[in-house]
Amino acid sequence: MGTSNSGFSDGGLHRLREVLARHVESRKIPGLVALVSRGGQTHVEAIGTMRHDGGSPMRRDTIFRMASTSKPVTMAAAMVLLDECRLRLDDPVDQWLPELADRQVLKRPDGPLDDTVPAQRPITVRHLLTSTFGLGVDFESMASPIRAATFERLDYSVASGPAPEPDEWMRRLGELPLQYQPGVRWQYDLSHEVVGVLVSRVTGQSLENFLRERILDPLGMKDTAFHVPADKIDRLPPLYGPDPQTGEFIVWDEAAGGRSSVPPVFQGASWLVSTADDYHAYFQMLLNYGMHGSERILSRAAVQMMTTNCLSLEQQAARDAMFSNVAHLSSGQGANGGWGFGMAVRTHRGDYAPTGQFGWFGGTGTTAYADRTNQLTGVLLTQVGLSTPDSPRAMNDFWTTLYQAID
Repeated sequence: MGTSNSGFSDGGLHRLREVLARHVESRKIPGLVALVSRGGQTHVEAIGTMRHDGGSPMRRDTIFRMASTSKPVTMAAAMVLLDECRLRLDDPVDQWLPELADRQVLKRPDGPLDDTVPAQRPITVRHLLTSTFGLGVDFESMASPIRAATFERLDYSVASGPAPEPDEWMRRLGELPLQYQPGVRWQYDLSHEVVGVLVSRVTGQSLENFLRERILDPLGMKDTAFHVPADKIDRLPPLYGPDPQTGEFIVWDEAAGGRSSVPPVFQGASWLVSTADDYHAYFQMLLNYGMHGSERILSRAAVQMMTTNCLSLEQQAARDAMFSNVAHLSSGQGANGGWGFGMAVRTHRGDYAPTGQFGWFGGTGTTAYADRTNQLTGVLLTQVGLSTPDSPRAMNDFWTTLYQAID
């Protein structure tokens, strides 16, 4: 038996470390930081090294590029605005985002870009927050003209180079038709970036400044930002994307001089850098329904809305189909269920985690979820991108073992 108030068994934590260490010893993942928390007990493992060829060890305060695991945090900025009635869920976004007014919509999702009909309704705040505004990544139509056009104009992943400033980015977005009528289909990723621009236009501040003032500083998330300053850069590992054929560690992004070392012109909602402890503080606030100690960060209702599945049955079916098609590449990450605001919400028991678990994972090899049933938070951070199934497999094993470690 573990210590009485631990929340985890000693044997379970030992096995968790062994399973994670095995991934590092396999030489597929140079290093990782894992944090698990339950019932007031927090346990951290830092294993391996920052670089694939050795050097500095991973530490508890190592800073990671969070990629899409940023979304649950950046979306909190919009929840503050909803709480304060500076945004309303069903208001059109035209007054702040005129680029998205009077949309044209493709007659067929995979049709030519000039074969369109007028949108039946305006794009609302709700459509953006729920990823249903009509554009985004859709694994069913990767070969379509709209996918190519969206990628060419708006992508700013490691491969594409940095995005332009937000007004130019929005101008490019505004030149495209929607693929679906607003509110009809769940599509991944793009809506979160638009929400980031929306927040900055409503507040008259950069997304980072507003997020820092209302979320990051009150939670003590001192290492969370849109870039790593020079005095912390030695805490940032390189980001690797192993070659799918040879497994060779290709550097996607260096630390010093890399993309995360300078303030981005476009503060993308999926571009945070952070640490395991900062993420723990954020997810603990969500478990506490918006409270951090005696301070309220978000309303209870806002947290409940963010962490509840909001998809219709049809939208749910499309999301399920999309992730089941790539489950073999991602070891099932993202495949179990619904969507709230900026994060997944489990709607059925498809693995070791209970329904209601909320959080997300990132293409840079990061994952963070919490669940109310067990009052549990887990964070696993690696520096290995999803070019191979190696980091998703480590994530899978982390969650599988963590749920067995509950006392």
